[in-house]
Amino acid sequence: MDGAVRALSSLEERTAVLIRLFVVCSVGLALVLGPELARGRGAVLGWLVLATLGYAVVLAVGEWRGRRLLPPWLSTSIDAVLALAACGLTGGAASIMVAILPLVVIAAAVRGGAVIGRLAALGVGAGFTAAAVLGSDAAVPPVERWLAGAWWTGYLVAAAVLVGVLLRMLESQLDAAAVSRAMALAEHEAFLEERDLRARLLAAQEARMDGVRVVLHEFRTPVASLTALTADLAADRLSGDARSTATRLLAEHAVHLRDMLDGLADVAVREGSPLGRVRERPVRLVELAEAVLDAAGVEPARRSARVTPRDTVVRCDPQRLRRVLTNLVENAARHSGDAVVELELWHADGRLVAEVRDRGPGLPPGQEGVVTAKGVALGDRRGTAGIGLWIVEALVAAMDGEVRLLPRDGGGLVAHLELPLPAT
Repeated sequence: MDGAVRALSSLEERTAVLIRLFVVCSVGLALVLGPELARGRGAVLGWLVLATLGYAVVLAVGEWRGRRLLPPWLSTSIDAVLALAACGLTGGAASIMVAILPLVVIAAAVRGGAVIGRLAALGVGAGFTAAAVLGSDAAVPPVERWLAGAWWTGYLVAAAVLVGVLLRMLESQLDAAAVSRAMALAEHEAFLEERDLRARLLAAQEARMDGVRVVLHEFRTPVASLTALTADLAADRLSGDARSTATRLLAEHAVHLRDMLDGLADVAVREGSPLGRVRERPVRLVELAEAVLDAAGVEPARRSARVTPRDTVVRCDPQRLRRVLTNLVENAARHSGDAVVELELWHADGRLVAEVRDRGPGLPPGQEGVVTAKGVALGDRRGTAGIGLWIVEALVAAMDGEVRLLPRDGGGLVAHLELPLPAT
């Protein structure tokens, strides 16, 4: 906006410079074509025209180079004095140079505003009245001289008033345009914000629906199997090994559903629901490690747990931390075959660090972020509907921590977890 105002001001000054040059040249041409206009003062008028031309050229060159040599009010005042001198030297009340005076008044009104324009009109009118009284031919009666001065003073004031009215109208239109533009911009911004909000809401709703579809898909298989098995058991159609196999399948499906419900509870906590939220409390890392390995179903022969220092007690949310570590250990056990699953915990510099190491197939390069996406499961067993590692990443983010999946030397995968701990 400031740049536009400066550009407009520069355009006004350049226009004034060009008009000044045009007026000076036209006066000089008039004196050449009509020497009688000089009233016998040709030499004086010649020097005046030359001096005015030099003054106009200097201002023009300075303005063209971006240097304003005189403030606008001073250059307008000099223009008025020179025009009044020309009027006085070329016949006073009968001088054709009086036509220059409205240009001076208009310039003053445009540059200084309505009030300055009217004051300038009164001043220039008084100056012309003096030029008419003192510079008119002897044959012009005094009454006509004073009448000419009053006549032109009135017209100059009228011109200044008219310019002031036009300026106010222009300013009003510019203000209205600025307000309209501001309102249009505000409405556009509101539209963009509303559109972005709608897009975010739709994306969030779509994400929730995707999660529901995944969970429903994973619930369908165990529920269908449970329905068939319980129907066979209730009808007593099974016996011997078949009955034992059905009982084992029922237990496995129950574990499957428990894992699903645990995962959904974690989702509720992640979404801000109070369901399943546990307050922070002191937790012994040794006990936590054993509970995690038990919950993950890792056989004692395949366990390797290490806590440094062994008697470390930290203050944390045990439910979230247990779910994170359990999911990581389950994933490691699932892909390690009969190899040992290592869980190591240590506390240093106000952070809890945990690593789960396995000897499974690892991950292809660039797949570390893919497997933590919702609905993506590793291997053939999909005990958590593909939301296990997604839940891990979501819960770790909720605890302001970081989890990384790294290749392990000699083959396998390392899940590296870091969590900030509150000051005790």
